[in-house]
Amino acid sequence: MTTPPQQRMLSQRALAAAPSPTLAITAKANALKSEGKDIIGFGAGEPDFDTPQHIKDAAIAALNAGQTKYTPSSGTVALKEAIIAKLERDNGLTYGRNEIIVSCGAKHSIYNVMQAMLDPGDEVIIPAPYWVSYPEQVKLAAGVPVIVPADERTGFLATAQDIERALTPQTKMVILNSPSNPTGAVYAPRMLRDISDLCVGRGVYLLSDEIYEKILYKGQQFVSPASFSDAARRLTVTINGFSKAYSMTGWRLGYAAADKDIVAAMSKIQDQSTSNPTSFAQAGGVEALNGPQETVETMRQAFEERRDYIVSALNDIPGVKCLSPGGAFYVFPNVSAVYGKNWTPPGDSPRTIGGSDDFAEYLLTAAGVAVVPGSGFGADANVRLSYATSLANIQKGVARIADAVKRLE
Repeated sequence: MTTPPQQRMLSQRALAAAPSPTLAITAKANALKSEGKDIIGFGAGEPDFDTPQHIKDAAIAALNAGQTKYTPSSGTVALKEAIIAKLERDNGLTYGRNEIIVSCGAKHSIYNVMQAMLDPGDEVIIPAPYWVSYPEQVKLAAGVPVIVPADERTGFLATAQDIERALTPQTKMVILNSPSNPTGAVYAPRMLRDISDLCVGRGVYLLSDEIYEKILYKGQQFVSPASFSDAARRLTVTINGFSKAYSMTGWRLGYAAADKDIVAAMSKIQDQSTSNPTSFAQAGGVEALNGPQETVETMRQAFEERRDYIVSALNDIPGVKCLSPGGAFYVFPNVSAVYGKNWTPPGDSPRTIGGSDDFAEYLLTAAGVAVVPGSGFGADANVRLSYATSLANIQKGVARIADAVKRLE
């Protein structure tokens, strides 16, 4: 009797997927903290504020009222109506219920878009620096990420001309994230319109990730690309959620607004994977959108104060150059001037800083500071620091970074 050939345990899809560097650095920092180490964490992309009380109260009331059962897979009527009202009020967009889907976070919404819209070989243009999950989610749908690099010289922004040069007959979609993770860069309305017009002219879809919409600083203006024209609306998939503006990261609640056929396809995929987002979390989402908005502004003001401090303090460090972000709560300093320098771990041989991964490891090991390497964002000259932490932590952490850079040889 012949022995059957051994089956491969893991799929090529799973083997090709890269782990999230942001989650990895946060997990490593938390592990060191649990060992009693004094770690200043700049890794996590979540507000350090609690979810506003009125939102928590709405979820508690829903629990007490027995709203603990399945809801429609694509979200409750009440939450869809609240999203529709928000999009019209804030963004000048009109949608019907069949053009809205609620998912388990904005990340899940984007994943569903890729699964619903991409066929093998379809190309997706992604300006870099990019959020780490964009290219990985494209690849998980058998698509091909096409990276358009940008750096400090352009304010980390890709122009319509940059994107046009990357277009091919296989291009299916362009992804824009404004304000951006990891850079905090904000596309001006004119730049967004130029890119939108390009997509409309070429029949290419535009995914607009607007999760940081409410965290915008003085002098910046937010515009949804779907609002430019009926054609733009038809070709734009708008992504948003509750995690950043309302400090609801753990609630896992996001949504997409798009053409009804796209939403229907996303709903079928969600039917067969997660089904509905958590019932009482959706009740909290209704209150977040319909209730008082003062806490959103309070958090925004705190982030702006922290931004002003951290940008100035980082630029005071020799070899570090940091642009001032227009939104979100990240800075993305260029630290490449320290590459090639050396340090020696206790009881070990000297090591050379060869890139952002090495620099992040050095800061964590030698200074007790957790930052995220820029390599995972498509920009190895940089590292990302989240200033969604207290001003005291920022001051202490940047002082440690300054001392660590000074000690490099």
